[in-house]
Amino acid sequence: MMNMLEESLIVEKLADIKDPHTGRTLSEMGSIQKIEIESEKKVTIKITADGPVYWIAEYYNKSIIERLRPMSPATEFEIIIAEKPKEGIDKRSYLPNVKNIIAVASGKGGVGKSAVSANLAAALAEKGASVGILDGDIYGPSQPTMFGLANAKLEAVVMPDGSTKARPTEKYGIKVASMGFMMEKEQAAILRGPMLAGYFSMLFEQLEWGPLDFLIFDLPPGTGDIQLTLTQKIPLTGAVVVTTPQEIALADVRRSISMFRKVNVDVVGVIENMSWFSPPNKPDERYHIFGEGGGQRVADEMSTELLGQIPLDMDMRQMGDSGMPIVVRDSNSPQAQKFIRIADSIAGKIRAINHKAAFTKLPSIQL
Repeated sequence: MMNMLEESLIVEKLADIKDPHTGRTLSEMGSIQKIEIESEKKVTIKITADGPVYWIAEYYNKSIIERLRPMSPATEFEIIIAEKPKEGIDKRSYLPNVKNIIAVASGKGGVGKSAVSANLAAALAEKGASVGILDGDIYGPSQPTMFGLANAKLEAVVMPDGSTKARPTEKYGIKVASMGFMMEKEQAAILRGPMLAGYFSMLFEQLEWGPLDFLIFDLPPGTGDIQLTLTQKIPLTGAVVVTTPQEIALADVRRSISMFRKVNVDVVGVIENMSWFSPPNKPDERYHIFGEGGGQRVADEMSTELLGQIPLDMDMRQMGDSGMPIVVRDSNSPQAQKFIRIADSIAGKIRAINHKAAFTKLPSIQL
């Protein structure tokens, strides 16, 4: 048996474990922070990782144990994974303490962007992350319906400095705020100019979200002045674009991706919604009502990734109309599992974006 009391040997065993999202080893990232050998029966190892750590903790635990178990089969290894702080978020003028802001956009309406946003929020929360969703569609706010909050209003809260802000409501463990909470149902049709700008300002300047791992920003459809203004003012971590397979939708996807790149926002990828329909009694049959392969084509053309395909599904539509995203109702259902896989992919890419933005090569633990 190897000598478990040699810390340098432990570091050597762990140094080349590679983070699957960043592509760098623990040694390259300076992630091995502390090793405590209490006895031959108990060793504690602390490492740091780029956030959000919910998507890497199991991998690191398994990888570290696999490396160390042969050295001392009877030893208990306690692995502590600390998330690297994201610099500067608490100093932002807007949305302080929100670690990652993901815009969900579509070049045109009618592609199911809001349903996708609601289920992505639920899928991220399912993993254990703290999640909020911000509905910025002033002409057709959908999240109040998606979360069963049609009559909800934003709650006023007095801040420590004496100022007054609004607090999002909460449903299914997800914080929700919507343009629909701030106006009467018929009001949006008559808003324009300064009034419209004031409502948008309220969305991101006067809401007190508290600490969040993710804020899903359900953008209004299109690529006009409103979208450009919002994407320039809000410190987005990345953007996801929703489309259907048909060519008329794909043309707008290209414009959306170009818009984000113009304002230097990383495009995480494309989600193809309404990809096909399978009759409930014939689940193996697929009818490509809106065409086939469009999401992959536009992803390839725009040098990004197709994150996943979401088929048309009656349960998803019914759950959205009844105020419960399908991921919340049954996370094990086939449709929910598609969203969970897509959310996993998005989280991994966000980790890579965060690492790229903040990476400085640090020395490994000094023994």
